[in-house]
Amino acid sequence: MAREFDIAEIVSLPPGSSRSVEAGGQRLALVNVEGGFHVIDDVCPHRGGPLGAGFVKGCVVHCPLHGWGFDVTTGACDVRPDKPVRTYPVTIREGHVWVTLPDVSEARLPG
Repeated sequence: MAREFDIAEIVSLPPGSSRSVEAGGQRLALVNVEGGFHVIDDVCPHRGGPLGAGFVKGCVVHCPLHGWGFDVTTGACDVRPDKPVRTYPVTIREGHVWVTLPDVSEARLPG
């Protein structure tokens, strides 16, 4: 069964920025793309860099270690298409960003 977590106030993350958060024991990257919020896994599959500490250009967050880019809307990697990250559903309620995380048995990579 999926679970929802309140991970941030919307005013705490300006457009074009990202940060790492934790919910349900998972490290996640929260990204604001022009006022739209997206959540992906926080760990880069290349060397484990924190994607939430990366820089955002358009809808792509770049790992701060080696620059791999991940489309926050799909999880696709621009350098290695075979290395996507998970994306998670986000809702905005009462000024807060909520993420829905599946049970471990329901989690899967895109594609």
